[in-house]
Amino acid sequence: MKKITFFLSLMFCSLSFSQNLVTNGDFQTGASTPWYGNAANVVDLGASNFVNQANVLAAGNPYDVNLSQNINLTSGLTYELTFTAFTDATTSSRNIIVGLGQNNAPWAALTSTTALTATPQTFSYQYTINYGDAVADRVIFDLGAATGFVFIDNVSVVQVVNTCSNGIQDGTETGIDCGGSCAPCIVSPTVAAPTPPARPSADVVSIYSDAYTNIAFDNFDAGWCGGAASTQVQIAGNNTLRKNTGVVCQGIDFQSNRQNLTDFTHIHFDFYITDTDLTGDVFNVKLVHFNGTGGEVSALEVNINGGTTPQLVANQWVSVDVPITALGGVVAGNLNRSDIAQIGITTAMVDNVWYDNIYLHKNTVLSSESFNVSKVKLYPNPTSNILNVESAGNIQNIAVYNVLGQEVLNRATNGTFVNLDVSNLNVGIYVIKTMIDGNVSSTKFIKE
Repeated sequence: MKKITFFLSLMFCSLSFSQNLVTNGDFQTGASTPWYGNAANVVDLGASNFVNQANVLAAGNPYDVNLSQNINLTSGLTYELTFTAFTDATTSSRNIIVGLGQNNAPWAALTSTTALTATPQTFSYQYTINYGDAVADRVIFDLGAATGFVFIDNVSVVQVVNTCSNGIQDGTETGIDCGGSCAPCIVSPTVAAPTPPARPSADVVSIYSDAYTNIAFDNFDAGWCGGAASTQVQIAGNNTLRKNTGVVCQGIDFQSNRQNLTDFTHIHFDFYITDTDLTGDVFNVKLVHFNGTGGEVSALEVNINGGTTPQLVANQWVSVDVPITALGGVVAGNLNRSDIAQIGITTAMVDNVWYDNIYLHKNTVLSSESFNVSKVKLYPNPTSNILNVESAGNIQNIAVYNVLGQEVLNRATNGTFVNLDVSNLNVGIYVIKTMIDGNVSSTKFIKE
């Protein structure tokens, strides 16, 4: 009887772990096999640190330069794609498209656009396979839409499973589970952070937001508190930062691109906490002023806790938009902000938090005339194959998301009229995000 009990315990515990479906994801074999595509090129950066390196010399379609590996996925299941990526110092920053999809026609795919800097960062995306099992699957890295180097390492794809199985009801669980002890299940937000208003691009300095063009960084996650502080995830089609367990702060460094914020009057950020006990929880954003030196001279801080306005509230988005001159957390006794070189985000005592839309602004919005320029016209809607996208302003990028918030199509554009081929999309409702003259707007359309 003891042997049977031990066997059952071992069996149920093993169900909590998922196998990495990617082979040679760290490229440490020194060869590209079983990766394929014209971007497959394993190099040694020194001391047997092997990565895949691709150099795009001319921009074109994203899929013109590709790195792929065939894997086995099952429709209806959720998988997490994780990888490390960066570009070189000369390129400085560029985007790539990543995801999971079919390895043959009709080439259905679930993808995300990833912004790279010269600092290695780890990215993680979750996808629920919804295109069936008729065609085999692959990991996708499409690199061809922009020029410059792309370095990729530590690629993994694992099935997302529920590990909250401790034999009792806890957290938000119901019923009876089997397995070892674990923390209460984490329930991610299903609604994205509120969409920021359309503002003149000159009146916004965006640190992190899909609504505006973000500034260039030296290091977006500088490891001030002992490791990577956040992971980028998607919520309802919107890129969002999720706090990594055990790391209490994120340092964002842009010393080579310091910002003069003297004329900027407000600071904004959104966050979502799911902690059941908010006692002692703090969400803090700090602007670090160097004043022409090599380090902090003064700082401006926004502290949000249970006694502030707004205050910490669980299970809903909290939007903070306050005048800089009203900040209570003034370090070194002044409001100087002519040489901001860093931003710090502290999440002391907070276990589960997501944050988005971190930016400074001048408390202005686009005039009705400018706003109309950024609006789009979609037709025919519904459509079965071609969706026409038209605007009075320059359409710079188009991204399409399904109802699960997964990016299914992304296209760099340059013009006021775009014919978008959506024939490969499944029937359903989609959200199309268009970047027009630096401003992002969202509109729904129906694929029939």
